Amino acid sequence: MSSEKGNYYITTAIAYTSGKPHIGNTYEIILADAIARYRRAEGYDVYFQTGTDEHGQKIQDRAAQAGITPKEYVDGISDEVKRIWDLMNTSYSNFVRTTDKDHERCVQKIFKKLYDKGDIYKSSYEGLYCKECESFWTESQLAEGRCPECGLEVKPAKEEAYFFKMSKYADRLIEHINTHPEFIQPVSRKNEMMNNFLLPGLQDLCVSRTSFDWGIPVDFDPKHVVYVWLDALTNYITKIGYDPDGSSELFRKNWPADLHLIGKDIVRFHTIYWPIFLMALDVPLPKQVFGHPWLLQGGEKMSKSKGNVIYADDIAELFGVDATRYFVLHEMPYENDGTITWELLIERFNSDLANILGNLVNRTISMSNKYFDGEVRHGMSAEPDGDLQAVVTAAKAKTQEKMEKLRVADAISEVFTLFRRCNKYIDETMPWALAKDEAQRERLAEVLYNLTESIVIGASLLHPFLPETAERIVAQLGTTLRDFDELDRFGLYPDGSKVTDQPEILFARQDAKEIMQKVEEIQEAQRAAYEAEQRALGLVPETAEGEPVVEIEAKAEITYDDFSKMQFQVGEIIACEAVPKSKKLLCSQVKIGSSVKQIVSGIRKDYTPEEMVGKRVMVLVNLQPAKLAGVVSEGMLLCAEDAEGNLALMVPEKKMPSGAEIC
Repeated sequence: MSSEKGNYYITTAIAYTSGKPHIGNTYEIILADAIARYRRAEGYDVYFQTGTDEHGQKIQDRAAQAGITPKEYVDGISDEVKRIWDLMNTSYSNFVRTTDKDHERCVQKIFKKLYDKGDIYKSSYEGLYCKECESFWTESQLAEGRCPECGLEVKPAKEEAYFFKMSKYADRLIEHINTHPEFIQPVSRKNEMMNNFLLPGLQDLCVSRTSFDWGIPVDFDPKHVVYVWLDALTNYITKIGYDPDGSSELFRKNWPADLHLIGKDIVRFHTIYWPIFLMALDVPLPKQVFGHPWLLQGGEKMSKSKGNVIYADDIAELFGVDATRYFVLHEMPYENDGTITWELLIERFNSDLANILGNLVNRTISMSNKYFDGEVRHGMSAEPDGDLQAVVTAAKAKTQEKMEKLRVADAISEVFTLFRRCNKYIDETMPWALAKDEAQRERLAEVLYNLTESIVIGASLLHPFLPETAERIVAQLGTTLRDFDELDRFGLYPDGSKVTDQPEILFARQDAKEIMQKVEEIQEAQRAAYEAEQRALGLVPETAEGEPVVEIEAKAEITYDDFSKMQFQVGEIIACEAVPKSKKLLCSQVKIGSSVKQIVSGIRKDYTPEEMVGKRVMVLVNLQPAKLAGVVSEGMLLCAEDAEGNLALMVPEKKMPSGAEIC
């Protein structure tokens, strides 16, 4: 067995219980599971924690819309999250819920300890509040008057609240980040946190709310509930036994965490708020926070109303669980966002899983049965064997190097390099030709032995990523998964062992047309379910023809003179790029007559820069210039917005020249 290397504690972000997790959410748990399984194979005692985040105003509002209590609402969503995590064959040690009583009691103790220490104080907050992100913003932080994180509407809010003194620990955190370069990964995330938040100076953080009551009560001031981040983040220690009055053996064994695996959108909370909370509690900081990229629907925003949301259970229904795991692990770059489409799923399934891997295993077993009645034994070596063995025995070190850097997509590619080399070996040795010559029988035996041994090593390396597939492979080869310490040694497959006489197809090629027909059925069911849900909640008024409409609050009347002050013209977008410091903004160069204006718009969730170029759009041209995310904007593009917040540019019905007046 592998030597024991010590403890390894890995966590995911806990999933917010606002709805069923789509494939982009599910990616994180699969990624974490691959890392956890790999560390176990290396010999670590792994503790792997995940779960659900269940408090907040958004939850309270959605439960009210559904006509049930918040607890009933989160019970249903949490069960659905756990069902999908289990369906994806994830090997977590503990599934936490922030409504668990032990967590709630410990959060109250933590809040009181920080208050008694003077790090939390009572004041009041007045600002602009985004309910979707549950965040307060100042006017200067908004993007075109909207939340800079999600792009949705913000509203003025004022309430009494408790605040945490963030600035007290800022210098200490900066020093820690500078002296521990591995703490925030990738490096680009570290640079963003330092330059955009820490170095400009931290504001004190609101850590309680009074405008809703679905949260953990502040026990010494019950009209306040603990705000989401102090509640949610502390799960990493409360659920392994931390207690201000004396922590458990499980906590002492596993803390500090080796890895917090989170989405890049919540890096700020995990690398600024969370370590500062820990510093205030005199608890060591986690060793590393990795902000992984997003998995995006190919060029289009996922929307239930469009029926194009991709869910892990739908992929698994069509392709299988391990195919789902393979796709998200293989397609996600280390730092940049990945793309998912049904078409790409079909292509990867057929090319990588069915052809490279499945066909290799099936051919090898079938040839062993055909030529040697399933017996696999040594024979006579020849020239190509050495190169094959070199590639196979080097795969462990190459995979391990990638996993040490959390380059999981690259690690799984190294395993498939091994399988590709096996397929090339078949082409080089041509077993079918050797079988025709009795004098080559010993050579044929060695070829099939080498293939079998190589596949066993490859399957053992594949196990953390595709566990069921790896186990099915070695079972068909009449053996078990190889111990990790032995994966750089060739020739351990017992001479004379027998493979199964009934090989199964691991991955049968899929017909793209048939799959896409099933996808259309899934999407239609999504749209129907969404419309039924919205109508049941009374959120979708209908016209006489049954077409959904959007109701908005009427604004005060204006005079014709007010309107005449605004100048609208047709513009042609001649260039467009994403604004580097924002996830929501695009910067367009818009030709209006003989002049060109630079216009920044919060439409990145609905349009790519490439889609924008060439469009003729309606422009408010005499808007006072303003800076958005540090970029000057000299006008405004007109858009329509539906009830979901999806945006559509207003374009002329007929072709109109650049500069034409809109009147």
